[in-house]
Amino acid sequence: MKIKRAWMPVAMLALGALMMSACGDKKYEAVSINEDVDICAECKMQVKDDAYATQLTMADGKNYKFDDIGCMENWEKEHAQEKLGMDFVRDYNDKSWIEHDKATYVYDASIRTPMAYGVISFKDKKSAEDFVAKQGAGKIMDAKELEAHDWKQNKDMMKMMMEHEGEGSKHMDGMKDMKDMKDMDEHKEKDGQSDMEDHKKEESHK
Repeated sequence: MKIKRAWMPVAMLALGALMMSACGDKKYEAVSINEDVDICAECKMQVKDDAYATQLTMADGKNYKFDDIGCMENWEKEHAQEKLGMDFVRDYNDKSWIEHDKATYVYDASIRTPMAYGVISFKDKKSAEDFVAKQGAGKIMDAKELEAHDWKQNKDMMKMMMEHEGEGSKHMDGMKDMKDMKDMDEHKEKDGQSDMEDHKKEESHK
C-alpha cells in the first residue's frame, strides 16, 4: 500500500517562502570611491573621496556614484521606474557610509557642496544639531522630510565656485610660466658659462 506524503506540499511551500525571504534580505554594501575613474552619473563631474560623495546600487547590482546628494536625488527621480537596491550617503564629520534612510540631513543655501545643493548628511541627529548650533543656520530633516525638499541649486554659489576654480587654473598656468622662465634663464646661464669657457680655451691656444 502506497502512503500519501501529505506533508510534502507544506514543506515545499515553506521552502519557497524561505527562499523568497532570503532574496528579499539581500545586503548591499557601499564601495570605495576611486577619484581617478569615478564620474558623477548625473552631472558627469569627478567624484571626490569626500564627505559629499554619495552612491547607490540597483537591485541588479549596478553601482552609480555622485559628487553631491542633489545629483543622486535627481538621478533617482529620473530613474524611478528602475528597482533600487540601496542608496548611501556619508557622515559629514568622519565620511563613514550611512544608508540614506537612516541619516539625518541639514540644509542651508549657504552650505557649500560640490554642485551647490546645500545639503549635507550626518549619522545621527545629535551631530546635525551640533553643526547647526555651531553655524547658526540650517534646517534639520530626516529622510522622510527630505523627500519634500526642493532640490534647487544656489546659482550664486555655483558661479562663485566656478570663478574660484578658474582663478586656481590661471594661478597654476602662471606658476608654470614662471617655471618655464626660470628654466630658460638657467639654460641661458649655462650657455653663457659654456661660451666663456670656450673663449678662455681659445685665448690659451693663442
